[in-house]
Amino acid sequence: MPPFPSLRRKADFDALSRSGTTGSSPLLVLRAMRTGRPETRVGMSTPRSLGGAVQRNRMRRRLRAVVREQLASIGAGWDLLLIARPAAAAASHGELRDTLQTLVRRAGIGE
Repeated sequence: MPPFPSLRRKADFDALSRSGTTGSSPLLVLRAMRTGRPETRVGMSTPRSLGGAVQRNRMRRRLRAVVREQLASIGAGWDLLLIARPAAAAASHGELRDTLQTLVRRAGIGE
């Protein structure tokens, strides 16, 4: 499966912090901003409160899997930032998926 476009530059993350809308849950925080791009880009933040590098990388892999499942329903033209909270480390795949669906729906970006 090809990788999805991701946010890489600090300026992109800063723009989301300044202009994006934010939704949160006990597991994840979602920041979203409408762009004029033909694709949706996703960035992920895994703070040190999740644990060491191994735990943070595992969390990023789990988040990427959940985002891949949801990307088709999100549509094009968005920049998204997912921030994992410490409780997300113990959450199941289903819980992460349901949380992301809820946050996307609340933000008004899902179909």
